[in-house]
Amino acid sequence: MKITDFFSLLGGLALFLYGMQMMSNGLEAAAGNRMKQILEKLTANRFLGVLVGAGITAVIQSSSATTVMVVGFVNSGMMTLRQAVWIIMGANIGTTITGQLIALDIGEIAPLLAFAGVALIMFAKKKKVHHIGLIVAGLGVLFIGMGMMSSSMMPLRESESFISLMTKFSNPVLGILAGMIFTAIIQSSSASVGILQALAASGLIGLDSAVFVLFGQNIGTCITAVIASIGTTKNAKRTTIIHLLFNVIGTTIFTIICVFLPLTSWVESFTPGNAPAQIANMHTLFNIVTTLLLLPFGNQLAALATKILPEKQEEEAVGVMHLEFIHPMEQKRDTQIGTSAIAVTSITNELNRMLDMAKLNVRKSFEAVRSGSTFLLEEVREREDYIDYLNKEISKYISKVLITESNPSDSQYMSALFKVCGNLERIGDHAMNICEYTKMIEKQGITFSKEVQVELDEMQEICQEALDTLSKMKLNDRQAMDYIEKIEQNIDDMTEDYRRRQLERMQRGTCSEEGCIIYSELLTDFERIGDHILNIGQEMGLGKVSK
Repeated sequence: MKITDFFSLLGGLALFLYGMQMMSNGLEAAAGNRMKQILEKLTANRFLGVLVGAGITAVIQSSSATTVMVVGFVNSGMMTLRQAVWIIMGANIGTTITGQLIALDIGEIAPLLAFAGVALIMFAKKKKVHHIGLIVAGLGVLFIGMGMMSSSMMPLRESESFISLMTKFSNPVLGILAGMIFTAIIQSSSASVGILQALAASGLIGLDSAVFVLFGQNIGTCITAVIASIGTTKNAKRTTIIHLLFNVIGTTIFTIICVFLPLTSWVESFTPGNAPAQIANMHTLFNIVTTLLLLPFGNQLAALATKILPEKQEEEAVGVMHLEFIHPMEQKRDTQIGTSAIAVTSITNELNRMLDMAKLNVRKSFEAVRSGSTFLLEEVREREDYIDYLNKEISKYISKVLITESNPSDSQYMSALFKVCGNLERIGDHAMNICEYTKMIEKQGITFSKEVQVELDEMQEICQEALDTLSKMKLNDRQAMDYIEKIEQNIDDMTEDYRRRQLERMQRGTCSEEGCIIYSELLTDFERIGDHILNIGQEMGLGKVSK
């Protein structure tokens, strides 16, 4: 094998992997956050879940990418562990499409596919057509790379040492290990199976040896998901365990069958003389049969994964500031399908935490002012520090996501979430201001009249009502937005009315100078809380311009 052949092999592998990435990019840009709605509707049923996993993987030609997507969905809480089982099973079936396409030898039209895809990218005006072009071009580039790899391996047929190495893979253990290691290195079972087919097409390895390498490749493809699960939640890690269990069980069953039964000869008889087709058929048979065998036991696989990686209460960090739903996996923002859905779900969940803290601080602050004591001040301040921390970390994450976001509608939505985050932080600031008035109230011995106490109760009540409405509000919820606008107008009217009453009390001389100053400042904070609640409602409702 000449050095130029080796370079050609590397170049072919690079094109193969880049083609898969192009298809993944195209699907991500086309689907974006809609991937969440698709999966929510279809993964409740195990059979539909398998079909979804197979379909997505067939499009992007990578079970690793699909599995990493699923790990991310489970990590962000938008998919349960049991739902993930069906997608993973389907992904293993979908990844066999690459081998079947290679066996059909559609490489002859690969340049045409690449040209057609690039033409759509260059000349199409519609974004949707542009994304489809990316998928088509990626498919063409993938098969051009496959052809380069096959051609570069032809000289190896004359290498006795290489042929001797290939024959050693007839040992099941060596073959499985070789397949595992090679696939783990390049992190693509589709690519490693394609290379195996290229070796077989060149006459360098027979099916009797290739089957064990093939089985090992199915295990090796799990390494991508394992790497992706580092630093994620327990359920996300369990998803990778399920993926690993699926392929280990399948490999064990098929290795025993191939050693003791003539399965290899039976598969060869379907396509005699066509080594790539034989490998593709064995790959398809492996994944379909394993899925059919394990489909009734999906819940048991999830339970087994939970037993292998159980919850440990002592691992939970209590009282430590942290992001609960945004994890290092999403922050890497590697190009994977479903990243928009994962990011949006993670951000939304963190913002809900932030909203709950702000809501509690508003309630505690009004309680503190009514009591005239600073006993709640430290608690509110600690929670306010947490709100500031969340604002900083969520904003940083959204900024990173926006840099790489390719779907315009998702970019717009994430920009809205960025504004929501800032408004929540401001609500927390005004709640803190209200609570800090207790220092002067306590120091000056200020007491509020029953009339003011009633007004404070009414302020707290309407703030809680507005914040509760935000908690329940869904995206593009016009009815909730209209209700929030009505509440905010009520807050403005109440503020104006309370200021008028305060002037009357001042004229009657029934309130102290210090008390009037504090109450006037408190009314400003009350009105500002209403403004920020309105801003959030409009961003979530129709994206109107904020105040």
